Amino acid sequence: MKNKIAALLLSVVAFAAPLALAGSDNPVVGGQEMYPTKDIVDNAVNSADHTTLVAAVKAAGLVGTLKGPGPFTVFAPTNEAFRKLPAGTFENLLKPENKDALTKILTYHVVAGRLTAVDLKKQIMDGNGRAELKTVSGGTLVAMMQGKNIVLKDEKGGMSMVTIPNVFQSNGVIHVVDTVVMPN
Repeated sequence: MKNKIAALLLSVVAFAAPLALAGSDNPVVGGQEMYPTKDIVDNAVNSADHTTLVAAVKAAGLVGTLKGPGPFTVFAPTNEAFRKLPAGTFENLLKPENKDALTKILTYHVVAGRLTAVDLKKQIMDGNGRAELKTVSGGTLVAMMQGKNIVLKDEKGGMSMVTIPNVFQSNGVIHVVDTVVMPN
């Protein structure tokens, strides 16, 4: 009898453990779950992959804006994306005298409204392979498909790939990107 109970308990644990681990539909970014009930800033501060972006948002004074009601679509560069910039660029942008330039770059990563990957792909299809996105900074990003991936072309001709789409927030959506996009 004890063996049957032990076998039953072991079966229940073996069945339930994977369900507990996979029990969340929330995407994991930077090792942490991103919650659709939290705003863009509250989720980003928990991502180990976005510490550089969070520091930049704070230095530019954009925390209040990105905690606002939105909705916003944010193309969020990872720490690795910032490391691709020429040496000293990021540190220079964090200086108080460069706040305007930093703000322009960061707001170039933001589009008003909540554009999901499906929305972006539809705009790309409707635009014969290109969708022009007006950014909060006033610049334009061009979204295109590269295979199954959405890629962005910035005003300087640089390319950035969406690596994690549809990270939903209470005030919009984040699409993680692998390169910092640069305005003119």
